Amino acid sequence: MDTSVTIIGLVITLLIATPLFFVFRSNMISKNKIKTIKETYSKNNTYNYELTEILNNKVMNIDENKKAFLFMDFNYKEEYTAFVDLNTISSCDLVVTTKNPKETIVKIEFEFKYKNTDIKEFIPIYTIENDQINQIRLYEEHQLAKKWKAIIDNCISK
Repeated sequence: MDTSVTIIGLVITLLIATPLFFVFRSNMISKNKIKTIKETYSKNNTYNYELTEILNNKVMNIDENKKAFLFMDFNYKEEYTAFVDLNTISSCDLVVTTKNPKETIVKIEFEFKYKNTDIKEFIPIYTIENDQINQIRLYEEHQLAKKWKAIIDNCISK
């Protein structure tokens, strides 16, 4: 009787511990990846990304003192990273692309307009192709984009 209780206890412990191990391992890998990318775009510790937000495998960082924006998206088959020096930007807009029949949002992007030129840079925040379940992440990522547009605008205007 005691042996069977011990075996059942060990099996239950393994069933609980195994997924926790993989969650913690994945979390550590993501943190290390983010840290490595931040160091790469830090340019010899010039930028200190003090404001960081992570949502749905998207990481947004900003250095408000030296005016730099760093965006990482781990949803793509290949990770996507974009760096923008906000000292060279005149304005930031939020561009929402819709599909006409149902007014379905297909893409949400930041549009950065450079000073003294007509050059524009687009950074995709949400694309419907990367949303496995039809538009389940749309609301969260749209709210995230609105929030960060305000943060970026505030940083540009300083």
